[in-house]
Amino acid sequence: MNSGEPLGLLSRLYIYAIHGYVCEILFTAVFDFITCNRRDWRLRGVSSIWALFIYGVAMLGVEYMYLSLRLQYCFVSRSLLYILWIYLCEFSSGWILRCFSACPWDYSHYKYNFRGLVTLEYAPFWFIGCILLEKMLIWHTLRLRLEESWEPELLKMA
Repeated sequence: MNSGEPLGLLSRLYIYAIHGYVCEILFTAVFDFITCNRRDWRLRGVSSIWALFIYGVAMLGVEYMYLSLRLQYCFVSRSLLYILWIYLCEFSSGWILRCFSACPWDYSHYKYNFRGLVTLEYAPFWFIGCILLEKMLIWHTLRLRLEESWEPELLKMA
């Protein structure tokens, strides 16, 4: 029995983009709830449409690094490289968006920020995100397959 074709690049980009977008909304809702003085039980998370593209591209990069480095480097070493990649993506996309007055984030109020586009205070969260990304999302996404003869039931009835 043939196991089907693996997901293509655009399908994986879509999965990673949506995952990153939802995680950002969840993170901002919980982070604001914990760090703000007044507790807002509406848990309003925020993001930007730009985040879809940024997360999709960044996670595809992590996927390629995972496939290239998984046999040579331990998880901690890979995670440090993932974090560097994520900071590079965040900084470069933020810089480009800022050129068009479209950057939706500003970390200038953090102590360890660089030009307001990245901050080291988020490194522990990125590390946890890398664990989840590699061990759950990428691992499962690469194992998804499309059936060769899939046809919706409604089309069979017509």
